[in-house]
This record gives sequence, structure tokens and C-alpha cells, in this order.
Amino acid sequence: MRRYAYGFAILAVVAGCARSVDVEAEKTALMTADREWSQTTKDLDKFMSYVASDATTYAPGAPAATGTDAIRKTMGEMLSAPGISLSWTASKAVVGAGGDLGYTVGTYEASSPAGTEKGKYVTNWRKVDGAWKVVEDIFNSDAAPASAAGPHVMLAPGELKWGEGPPSLPPGAKMAVVQGDPTQAQPFVIRAQVPAGYKVPPHWHPGVENLTVLSGTVALGMGETFDESKMTAVPVGGYASLPAEMRHYFMAKTAATFQVHGMGPFVVNYVNPADDPSKQKK
Repeated sequence: MRRYAYGFAILAVVAGCARSVDVEAEKTALMTADREWSQTTKDLDKFMSYVASDATTYAPGAPAATGTDAIRKTMGEMLSAPGISLSWTASKAVVGAGGDLGYTVGTYEASSPAGTEKGKYVTNWRKVDGAWKVVEDIFNSDAAPASAAGPHVMLAPGELKWGEGPPSLPPGAKMAVVQGDPTQAQPFVIRAQVPAGYKVPPHWHPGVENLTVLSGTVALGMGETFDESKMTAVPVGGYASLPAEMRHYFMAKTAATFQVHGMGPFVVNYVNPADDPSKQKK
């Protein structure tokens, strides 16, 4: 009987050792993971490598994005917008006794042509195959919500900062943010330059799209199938307003510059997901 009791005691000690976790070491590892993640904002693939497959992000003024595809699309459009930069610094990491769940808190700073936003965040992490991965990420600005009336904006053409279009648009477009932040729930104005023949397959936006042609001629068609014969030309000076969720497609008949304004977030959803450039292998 004593031998059995002794054996159970040994098993208990072994089991206890197996469950032993160096929580302080895991806190240090989690702070390192958060810091390394903050250095990936210029490389979307590296950024996403820190995100768990079932993760959710909660951006202020926008629907929650769940899963790597939705997060890649949302963050890809935000991080690739002209003049956008994002940085953050963790101030604390907390790890549970099991060593596989934890969270970090800290502050962030986001800059765009419209200005600089400072705020705070909380990120929940989980160990996946021995590595810390983001499972929940929420952040919000320190500033009070913007009032309806904002400061006036006056820009000369040379002051616009042009960059590549977001990953959700076919390559070849140049874009500039004139006012606001098109990735947030606020009024925005953007401009785009496209070469002759540039096309965007059938798609839709969650908000109203208001388009004004500044130079050249573009064409728009309505429906879920691209049909050039059913498109309407919109020449320089022309204007089009497309209701939220209206399926439509676009083509530049000549090299063109046009302006789009509306209420963000400005998101491109394709009728055929295979047409989404952000999901196509490079």
C-alpha cells in the first residue's frame, strides 16, 4: 500500500512540474512579440503572420473584421493608403497562469494627410504552435469624436501626396487623399489617376460613391457582369453618384483623373471574389 501511495505522490509531482510555467518569461516573450508585430506595418504578409486564423479586429467607426481574409483586406487598404503611417508601443503585458493566454496594452499613433491621431489599444494573444498570435485587437482615439463642422481645407495641386492604389484595386492606379480618412467612418475626398484601358470588375461599396471626372473620359456600367457595350461614358466635368451596394463596373476610355467623395469607410467588395486583386497570388 505504501508503494502505491509513493507512486501516486511521484505522479503528482511530475504532473505539477509539467504544468509549471515561467509567467515572467512569457510576459517578456509577449512584449517582444507585440514590439516585433509593430515593425511589420510596411509588409502586409509579415503583419498577418502574427494574426490567428480566427482573430477579430475592432476599429472605431467600422464593422468588426473576423478572420484573416477580412483583416488582411481591412488593414491592407488602411496601411497602403497614400501618406498613412502607423506605430504603437506596448506598456504592459499580462499572461495567465497557464502561459498560453495573455494581453498587451499600449498607445498608438496614426498619421495621414488629414492629420495625426493618438490613442490606446488592448490586444488579446493566444499561443498557437508555441508562438504568440493576435486573437482580439481593439483600439480607439484619445480625441473626442469629430464635430460636424471641421476646419476648412485648401490645397494646391502640388500639395497632394500621390501613391499606389490600395490592394483591393487592380494595379496601375495612383491615389491621393484630399481630405479625411477613407478607412474610417467619416467624410472623405480622394483622387485617382488611371491609364487608358484601366478596368475595375463588377463590385460595390457599403456607402454612396460620388465621382467627378477632372480630366479624360471614363465609363461606368451597372450590373454584376462586365459588358462594355452597356457602359455610359462620363467625360471631363461629368459626375456620377452610385447608391450604396449598387453593383457596377468601371473603365478608363482615356488616361483620366477623377475625384471620389462620400462617407467612409471606402471599401471595394467584388461580385466575384476571384476578381479581388488583394486575394490573388503574386
